[in-house]
Amino acid sequence: MSVGDVEDLVTLIRAYNPKSDSELIRRAHAYGEKMHEGQFRHSGEPYFTHPVAVAAILAEQQLDDASIVTALLHDTIEDTGSTFGEIEEKFGREIAELVDGVTKLTNLQLNSTASRQAENFRKLFIAISKDMRVILVKLADRLHNMRTITAMRPEKQVQKARETMDIYAPLAGRMGMQWMREELEDLAFKVLNPEGRASIIRRFIRLQRESGDVIHKITGDIREALDKAGVEAEVFGRAKKPYSIWRKMQEKEQSFSRLSDIYGFRVITETEDECYRVLGAIHRRWRAVPGRFKDYISQPKTNGYRSIHTTVSGRDGKRVEVQIRTRQMHEVAETGVAAHWSYRDGVRVENPFAVDPAKWIATLTERFDSGEDTDEFLEHVKLEMYADQVFCFTPKGEVVKLPRGATPLDFAYAVHTDIGDGCVGARIDGIRVPLWTRIRNGQSVEIITAEGQSPQATWLDIVATGRAKSAIRRRLREADRSRFIKLGRELARVAFEHVGRKATDKALATAARRLGLKDGDEVLARLGSAELVARDVVALLYPEAVPVADEIEVESAVVGLAHGQSFERAPCCQPVPGERIVGIAFRGHGVVIHAIDCDGLEEFAEQTERWVDLHWQPGNHPAVHTVSLDLTIANDAGVLGRICTLIGEQGANISDLEFLDRKPDFYRLIVDVDLSGVEHLHKVMTVLEADSDVATIRRLRDAGRKLPRPEEKVRSEGERDVQA
Repeated sequence: MSVGDVEDLVTLIRAYNPKSDSELIRRAHAYGEKMHEGQFRHSGEPYFTHPVAVAAILAEQQLDDASIVTALLHDTIEDTGSTFGEIEEKFGREIAELVDGVTKLTNLQLNSTASRQAENFRKLFIAISKDMRVILVKLADRLHNMRTITAMRPEKQVQKARETMDIYAPLAGRMGMQWMREELEDLAFKVLNPEGRASIIRRFIRLQRESGDVIHKITGDIREALDKAGVEAEVFGRAKKPYSIWRKMQEKEQSFSRLSDIYGFRVITETEDECYRVLGAIHRRWRAVPGRFKDYISQPKTNGYRSIHTTVSGRDGKRVEVQIRTRQMHEVAETGVAAHWSYRDGVRVENPFAVDPAKWIATLTERFDSGEDTDEFLEHVKLEMYADQVFCFTPKGEVVKLPRGATPLDFAYAVHTDIGDGCVGARIDGIRVPLWTRIRNGQSVEIITAEGQSPQATWLDIVATGRAKSAIRRRLREADRSRFIKLGRELARVAFEHVGRKATDKALATAARRLGLKDGDEVLARLGSAELVARDVVALLYPEAVPVADEIEVESAVVGLAHGQSFERAPCCQPVPGERIVGIAFRGHGVVIHAIDCDGLEEFAEQTERWVDLHWQPGNHPAVHTVSLDLTIANDAGVLGRICTLIGEQGANISDLEFLDRKPDFYRLIVDVDLSGVEHLHKVMTVLEADSDVATIRRLRDAGRKLPRPEEKVRSEGERDVQA
C-alpha cells in the first residue's frame, strides 16, 4: 500500500487502532522528515519516503504505535545528527531503545567471516531477546529495500539479495511471517536468477492458456464439497511464488510439467471442530496423497503456527495442497510472533495462538550456549533458523521436535546427552533401523543403549542437529585429549627450544589467554590435534625470535632456467613449490613446468631433448600458485560459505569456483585456490577433509587440461580479433 503523507499513515493506523496516539505519529513524522532533509535514495526520491514506507508495512500488520514510530525514526541515529538522548527526550525511553536496537542490527555484518559472523549473530539474538519489535522493523526495512532494489548498482543488488536469501528470509519464516519470507525470497530470486524466475512465470502463463483458470475451478470444487458437508468456510486459492516452484523443481529434480503441487488452497473456518470437518469432507471427495498429511493443530510449531496440511489428487488428477485453519490461527500464520503486538479496535488483540515472544526467543536460543567455539555457535544458529521441523514420539508418547533430516542419534541426544553417548541402536515404529535413518513426521523412536559405548567420529556425518554435533565433538575431544596433550607438549618443547626458550606452564597459560582458550592444556591439546601450529604459538609470545623470511619473487621461483627464459605452470598437473618438477621447452615460448609424475609428460617421452631439469627455489613462496580442488559438499544452508571461510582462514585465496553438479543433498564443484606450496596445499585439504559437510575432496589433476600449443595461441587470438 502506498502512503503519501502523514495523514495517510494516521488514517491507516486509526482504521485498526482508533485509540492510536495520532499526535505522536505526526511528531515522529515531522522530526524524521526534518532530520533526513536533503538526503536522497539511489532512485532520486527524498530519503524519508523509505522510513514512511517501512512504517506503512508495519501498519498493514496492525502493529502498535511504538513500532510505527520506530520505523519512522529507524535511520535517524545512523544517518543524521540525531542521538539516542535526543530521541529519548522527544519520544520516550521505549522508542529510543527500539531505534537504537534497529541501528545496531543495521550495523551487524551477518555475511562476514565465520568468527565475526558468529559474534554478530550472537548480538542479533541478544537484541531480539530485549525486544522482538526491533527485528520486525528491520525485516520491514529489508522488505522495502528489496522492493526498490533496482535503483542500486548491480553488484550491490547481488550482495543484498544473497544476504536476504541466506539470512533475512529464513529468519522471517522462523518467526512465522510466511508471507514476508515468500516475498523476500522471490525478490531476491529475481535478482540472483532473473532467467530462472522469468521461465517459471512464462510456464505459468502457458499452463493457464492451456488449462484455463485452474484456481477458480478447484476453489469451486472445494466449496461444493463443503456445501454438501454443511460446513461454512472461506476458500482461497493461489499459485505458489516462482521461487517456491523453482526450489521444488531443484529438490525433486523434476521439470515444471511434472511438478504437481504448484497451486495452494486455504480453507478458513470459525472453530477448530470445523477444521476437522473440512478435512473429512475433502478426503471423502478426493483421494489423499500418502505421506503428505500434517496436523499442526494438535502439534503446533514453536512459533505458534497451527494448521492442517493435506495434499489430495484433485481435478484431472492434479495434486492440490490444502491448508485448513481457523481465523485466529490464520492471523498468527500470517504475522507469526508479530501477532503479539497487533491491535484491533484500539486494544491489543488477545489471540490464544500468538506465542509470547520472550518464551519464543528462549526456545530459539536455549541450546546456543552449549557451542564451545564460533563454528559450533554458527551451526546452532543456522540449524535453528533454517531447518523445517519434524515431530516424533518417545515410547511413552512424549513429543520430540527435530529438524528435517534428523536421525535416531539426533533424537537420542535431544532426550539426554548420556542416552546419545550410549546409543548402540534404534527402533522406529518397533522396527530395528540403522542409526543413519531419517526420521519422518509422527514416527515413534526407541533408543537402545549399552554401557561402555562411546560416540564414534563417523557419527558427525550422521547427525543433523547442533546439539548432537556439539556433544559428539566434546566426547571425542575428551577421549583423545590426553593423547593430544602429550603430543602437543613434545611439539611445543621442540618449537620453543628452536628459538632458545622453554615451553613453561606460564608461557602456555599466557598463550591460552591471548588465544581466548581455557588454559595451557587446551593449547597443548590443540597443538596435538593440529588445530594450532607450534611455530604460530611461539611467534605469538616471542615475535622478535621468529624470523620472517622474504617472499621469493614469482619470476625467480624456478631454478635451472636459461637467462631470460620464462616459464608457465602446466594446467594439467598444476605443480606447486615443494614438488619435484621437470620442464618442457617450447621454441620461442619458454618452458612449461610439470610435476615429475604428470601423465601429460607421456606426450614428450620421445622428445628428451626438450626436457629441462628444474627445481623450485628453496624459501618462502607467495600464495599465487593456483591448484584446482574437486569437492563434494552437503547442499545445506551456509555450507558453501563456511567452506570458503575455512579456505580463507588458512591464508589461501579462492580465484575461481565452478559447479559441476547440483543434487538435492550434495553439490559437486571445482574450487581454484591460490597456494604457496605443497605444505600449504596439504594444510588446506586437511582442514576441508575434516569438515563433516565435505563428503569428498581430491586434487584435480587432468591430463586433458593442456596449455594450447604456440600455433593454437596465435590462431585463437586471431579469431578473437575477427569476432571483435
